[in-house]
Amino acid sequence: MSERPIIEVVGPSDISEVLSFVLQARAELFPTLSATGMPDDLARFETVYLHGDGHFLIARAEGRIVAAIGYLPYDGRFSQLDYQGLKTVEVVRLFVLPTFRRFGVAGQLYRALEAQARVNGIEVVYLHTHPFLAGAIEFWLRQGFEIVDVEADPVWRTTHMQRHL
Repeated sequence: MSERPIIEVVGPSDISEVLSFVLQARAELFPTLSATGMPDDLARFETVYLHGDGHFLIARAEGRIVAAIGYLPYDGRFSQLDYQGLKTVEVVRLFVLPTFRRFGVAGQLYRALEAQARVNGIEVVYLHTHPFLAGAIEFWLRQGFEIVDVEADPVWRTTHMQRHL
């Protein structure tokens, strides 16, 4: 890593570049999901992240995006989780280029995202990840998250995590 990445809030002029970065990273990590088309939050990026209750950050080094992270309001789609009455967001789209991993970029991005969540009165930060994503569960535990459920599905073993702010 030649230069320390700079964290930035995504603006309208960044959207095309951000979508390209996120979709490429998603395709590499989840090839079968990429075939299903553009996720709704990305298709409506400006509405969700710039004008809605979502928030999206990127890290740039040498002028290019090297990492990204966002949050959006949790939609209640997992019946085993109950955040009724709590202002809850879901962390989404954390991607870091391989050459920028293990340098603290993801942690720096998450801390900046959490700071924004606190400003916005968020009470709970939720996310889910999977054991096949090397180091992901350990990373989120180091950020202060706790595991609240692990689904029994033998392929995905979706691991649900939360952090109360």
